[in-house]
Amino acid sequence: MSHDHHHEGGSDRPVLLAIGAILVAFVAATLAGWTQPVVTHVAAEAHAEAVHAEAGHEAAHGDGHVAEGHGHDHPAPHMYAVIPFVALLGAIAVFPLLGFTAHWWESNSNRFLVAVVLAAVTLLYYMILYVEAGFGAALTRVDHAILKEYIPFIVLLFSLYVISGGIRIEGDMAAHPSTNAIFLLVGGLLASFIGTTGAAMLLVRPLIETNKERKYVQHTVVFFIFVVCNCGGLLLPIGDPPLFLGYLQGVDFLWTMWTLWMPWLMVNGILIAMYFLVDKLYYYPKETKTDIARDETETTPLRIRGLMPNALLLVGVILSVALLDPQKPLPGTSWHPYVYLREVVQLALVGMSLWLGSKAVRTENKFNYHAIVEVAALFVGIFICMQPALELLNLHGPNLGIDTPTKFFWITGGLSAVLDNAPTYLVFYKTADAQYAGQSLAQMLHDPEHVGATMKLMAISLGAVFMGAMTYIGNGPNFMVRAIAEESGVRMPSFFGYVLFYSLPILLPVMIVMSLVFLW
Repeated sequence: MSHDHHHEGGSDRPVLLAIGAILVAFVAATLAGWTQPVVTHVAAEAHAEAVHAEAGHEAAHGDGHVAEGHGHDHPAPHMYAVIPFVALLGAIAVFPLLGFTAHWWESNSNRFLVAVVLAAVTLLYYMILYVEAGFGAALTRVDHAILKEYIPFIVLLFSLYVISGGIRIEGDMAAHPSTNAIFLLVGGLLASFIGTTGAAMLLVRPLIETNKERKYVQHTVVFFIFVVCNCGGLLLPIGDPPLFLGYLQGVDFLWTMWTLWMPWLMVNGILIAMYFLVDKLYYYPKETKTDIARDETETTPLRIRGLMPNALLLVGVILSVALLDPQKPLPGTSWHPYVYLREVVQLALVGMSLWLGSKAVRTENKFNYHAIVEVAALFVGIFICMQPALELLNLHGPNLGIDTPTKFFWITGGLSAVLDNAPTYLVFYKTADAQYAGQSLAQMLHDPEHVGATMKLMAISLGAVFMGAMTYIGNGPNFMVRAIAEESGVRMPSFFGYVLFYSLPILLPVMIVMSLVFLW
């Protein structure tokens, strides 16, 4: 086994050294007692939340204070404090589309620059212009945004991205409509268990390879974006970034599976059936006889490489998310995992994948770190910039008039289509959370008498995950798959072509039917 892992993204040695340094630092911090479980603080915080619940309720009706959900009241920020958040989301949506910024925006260093500058503006607001201005006000937001949410979020995405990049599915089967439909079905199932990014990376290249003899491939890739990059990732928190943010807010790991499996089955079933009929009745008959003959004869058997050890490592990531929540005891015990033990385990699994996995597989997958670095660069700014918006929603959420599951679905979904769906989910999660004084939305899910809380979170989850497929910018894997397809010679629709010819006539009617069945 060679340890000189060079591939499309360069050497893995710096990543392995960084992971090793983190593991050593974690062990040292644990021995020093710095990673003690947060359980010792939970009871006190729960008591503080109960004490402040009435005060928070009164604040929502006029005294200008808002409880952040950590047992502390803070004055509400001014509305103009949201401007950096809006500017960052606007940059993500618009810069890739403008001719004079598109190339500049391709650089991750430029994305990071924009994100950090706008995050710095937000922190300067808290240090200088906020009612309780000072370094402590800014530090509180950094602690909440980065230490409690961003680090778990990005480590999970990084783990799924890197480990799945070590698995390669290759082969060239006959590109029948049924073959492509099976690709969509398998991808839709995998998306919930290895993430939409992992499933997309794993399957998009073999799908394109299978269809290389066909001329009409664009619609196949678009339906792949619908199902594999978005709608399939609904059943577990690791499936799609918005759901993991909900998990970090306290939603049970299996809540999505037990509550959302029927909408998942309906939407993905309809989309795959629609694809099969469209391809079989319209596009496949348009292929020339020569191309069909080549497709039937130029085939190679399907083969999966790199499955071991990476499949076991992916299972390890799933178990780490399910079992190593520092705020919950390990099932069957009273022991609470150490703070960041979950993330350290995930990074250790990444290290094992890079160390033990096949160098050749990653090279043939053209694996690199560009896509995950892009997400990391942008979200470090997003998580800080959205703090004023979240605090304002805590204060004003009950008075916004978003009070039914249908409203939550369409507003969350509509914004998820044109913005990134992860922060959009969190904004409306907080909106719903603010409507329950004294208890968090996650706690209300356990109360059978409060069906409304379950329905609202169901609507927010469905809107963020499903309607992230409405545009290329709704979810991270959408643009990634488009880029891979175009690199492989598939002519993909433009931003507006995607919306006008695919998502509006195909996906939107499915969303309308789904909302009438499950949310009305």
